[in-house]
Amino acid sequence: MASHPNLECRMYEARYPEVDMAVMIQVKNIADMGAYVSLLEYNNIEGMILFSELSRRRIRSVSSLIKVGRIEPVMVLRVDKEKGYIDLSKRRVSEEDIQACEERYNKSKLVHSIMRHVAETMGIDLEDLYIHVGWPLYRKYGHAFEAFKIVVTDPDTVLNTLTREVKELGPDGQEVTKVVAALSEEVKDALVKNIRRRMTPQPLKIRADIEMKCFQFDGVLHIKDAMRKAEAAGNDDCPVKIKLVAPPLYVLTTQTLDKEQGILVLTNAITACSEAIEKQKGKLVVKEAPRAVSERDDKLLAEHMAKLRQDNEEVGGDDESEEEEDTGMGEVDIETPGITE
Repeated sequence: MASHPNLECRMYEARYPEVDMAVMIQVKNIADMGAYVSLLEYNNIEGMILFSELSRRRIRSVSSLIKVGRIEPVMVLRVDKEKGYIDLSKRRVSEEDIQACEERYNKSKLVHSIMRHVAETMGIDLEDLYIHVGWPLYRKYGHAFEAFKIVVTDPDTVLNTLTREVKELGPDGQEVTKVVAALSEEVKDALVKNIRRRMTPQPLKIRADIEMKCFQFDGVLHIKDAMRKAEAAGNDDCPVKIKLVAPPLYVLTTQTLDKEQGILVLTNAITACSEAIEKQKGKLVVKEAPRAVSERDDKLLAEHMAKLRQDNEEVGGDDESEEEEDTGMGEVDIETPGITE
């Protein structure tokens, strides 16, 4: 039976963290003197936080400051590489350290998860993959995550520069060292595929909810005109769609890779819509400002719209042309343009 490849490895080349560095830990257990923790970026080697290093204030209750299972950044105080002791402090870690550590850890965790998956599926040693791919990329790009971002669109530039030395017997029986590509084609393909699957940015859906009324003669036409103005505020990167949910409620949506840009475009669309309807003595009220929404929110909106339409259909005696107007404007499918000519 083939032996399983080693899938355990620290995330960084250094076996131990440096003093005064913030590291991500998970609390394992609480002892008499302090808490034993695992250093998550260093293959779970053990460290300790003494109770005196938990807080700058007087400690009333240890359990309120440290809980088994919690993951958080702490500061490295001492490292004894011979004995493998690492002393850590929770009270000396600053807000900036915490933020920088969390950002670095989230990137490192994603890199590690991709590397581990490739090692597992290709049956290769994870540490070997780090030695020849991960750590050289950390050295060259500051963080392997930055290199992986480039791999999404241009894998060869990043990966073809990586080499490894192999020893072979020459024709005369002497051992010679050859420099070859660090990755076989199969492993390289697996790595690129995994990086693309995990790191290709996903478009965000941005949504805003408004109420719009216009009681003037031809109010419906004025509202439609204002809706067109809202959609015209979109661009190729952020196309704006506006839909009637049920009078007077309308929903504006856009999809974009850039959240800030999406929110700005919808804000401008609301302004354009508002100006257009106010010119006709109508009124627009923002019920929910532009924000990123999940697929679940989308689903709930679609269900809500479907239910409103069903309720509409169940009420008998409506004038037919009005009912057509309603169903045309209240399409459930968020993806299709909402304005019926």
